[in-house]
Parts: sequence; structure tokens; C-alpha cells
Amino acid sequence: MDQCQEKVLHHAQVARAIKNIPDSETLLSLADIFKALSDPSRLKIVSALAACELCVCDLAAVSGSSESAVSHQLRILRNLKIVRYRREGKIVFYRLDDDHVKSLISQSIEHVQE
Repeated sequence: MDQCQEKVLHHAQVARAIKNIPDSETLLSLADIFKALSDPSRLKIVSALAACELCVCDLAAVSGSSESAVSHQLRILRNLKIVRYRREGKIVFYRLDDDHVKSLISQSIEHVQE
């Protein structure tokens, strides 16, 4: 039988683990980010934006999707503060929101390629 006889065996480790768990709001936000990044289309867009900023037309060409589909994915990524945009005349350029996102993607790629 694989059951613990005691409810908590290692009190110090349990206390340290509990202190390491973020608050509920942070956990929900983090889960939303990972859900958004679990979609291959969005991951392709985010990976492309890790290299340079691109407009919707260029992202459509890079991702092999329609401009409409890319715009839909970008809206999701914008709402989660994964990407941001800047307007130059009629053209809107997208880039990753900050270096944390770039680092997350880069480290994730390294992890799966090990």
C-alpha cells in the first residue's frame, strides 16, 4: 500500500513549498498565459515575434495563416499582455511585451530540445 501513515512527514519542506506557491490571482493569470501558449498557432506567432517585430501581414506569411486568424490570435495574446503593438501610420507592428516573455519562450524551447 502506497499511503502515508502520517499526514505530514516533512514539516519544514511542506512549509517551504507552501510559501513558494503564488496567490490564487497570480496562479490564475499564470494558467491563462500557459493556456494561451499551448496553442501551436499562437506559439508560432510568439516565436516569430521573439526574433523581431512584425505586422499582421508579415505574421500571416510567417505563420501560414490568414490575416483574420492572426488578428484573432493577437487579440488573445494582447489581452494577456504577451504581445503589444505600436502604430506607424496605417500599419500596426507587434512585438513581445517584454523580455520575460522572450525568456519564457527561449527556455521552453531549450527544455524540449534537450
